Amino acid sequence: MNAADTAWIIVATALVLFMTLPGLALFYGGLVRARNVLSVFMHCYAIACLMSILWFAFGYSIAFGSGTSGFWGGLDKAFLNGVTADSLSGSLPEILFFAFQMTFAIITPALIVGAYVERVGFGFVLLFSALWMLIVYAPVVHWIWGGGMMSDGGIFGETGVRDFAGGIVVHETAGLAALVIAVFLGARKNQTTPPHNPGFVMIGAAMLWVGWFGFNGGSQLAADGGAAMALTVTHISAAAASLSWGLWERVKYGKTSLVGVVTGTIAGLASITPASGFVGPVAALIIGTIAGILCQEAVNLIRNKVKIDDTLDVFAVHGVGGIFGTIMIAVFGQGAWVAQLGALAVVGAYTIVLTVALVKLVGMITPLRVNAETEVNGLDLSVHGERAYDMSS
Repeated sequence: MNAADTAWIIVATALVLFMTLPGLALFYGGLVRARNVLSVFMHCYAIACLMSILWFAFGYSIAFGSGTSGFWGGLDKAFLNGVTADSLSGSLPEILFFAFQMTFAIITPALIVGAYVERVGFGFVLLFSALWMLIVYAPVVHWIWGGGMMSDGGIFGETGVRDFAGGIVVHETAGLAALVIAVFLGARKNQTTPPHNPGFVMIGAAMLWVGWFGFNGGSQLAADGGAAMALTVTHISAAAASLSWGLWERVKYGKTSLVGVVTGTIAGLASITPASGFVGPVAALIIGTIAGILCQEAVNLIRNKVKIDDTLDVFAVHGVGGIFGTIMIAVFGQGAWVAQLGALAVVGAYTIVLTVALVKLVGMITPLRVNAETEVNGLDLSVHGERAYDMSS
């Protein structure tokens, strides 16, 4: 065990949990109507709790167990069987590696929340998220990070796919799942209401930015120069994308919005995630600058041209950003084209097919969408019996 590596990953684990609670919750919560903000908080919080237990029970073993099939890790480490305080994963206590990866298993299904807010059934959220994490997310983790079929020597040859912190594992899977659910749900009855609290959005984005240092810097799994470089390029990409998004808004609409700039931040962070362990500051500047414009145009395409109501633009920002960053690894010569594009295609197809199947299956058990009256009145009071703001008190 290396004490410095251990200390850093303990901090990184806390930072990644901070991304979901409270970062993502505030970012998403500020973007919805006032009558739905508590439901968004509830989705993020409940998913964090449920994924923690399921990762402990089965997810970690599926992703990082010793299975030799290449498809999944098996169940030999279910409920942390055989993992003690003295067990090691590289230079880290294995129990810490488990906890660090658990925070990724929390935030990935939580990202999907943005696609279905304001009209989804709470039972569907919990059951779908549980099954999706175990059946889609955990096996993909094994393929890429757990020594499975897409790692070096796997189906793409000697040089496997390069995905440092989750461009494919986290952002592509969550983005595509979000798009699928948005298609099945159909559009909200009211799509024109502006974000009820842009201040929440900015605070949440700022928390995500800080937490992302643990997300990307922690993925080095060591306290060394590689972690420092990953952290630095993450920051540069986020800053560049924020500025390019704002500038592109100014060119197109004559004004630069706060919500737009901070959404650009998330686009820059998602785009640098897969490449953050492989590129330097100049490449990060290029990636971030392009991402701010690319993801903004993807938002316009999905929302206005294709007419899919992915409420908070999960696919356009996270999905497109993660896919773009994964491709840029090959552009900068840090990964094999066949592996990068092949992994995107295989994981994309697997995610779409399994997500469609899960939506249909879960929809047979619990309603996918709330009724019209609940949607109009808001999910906070109708589903959870609470309201965020009581102006009479």
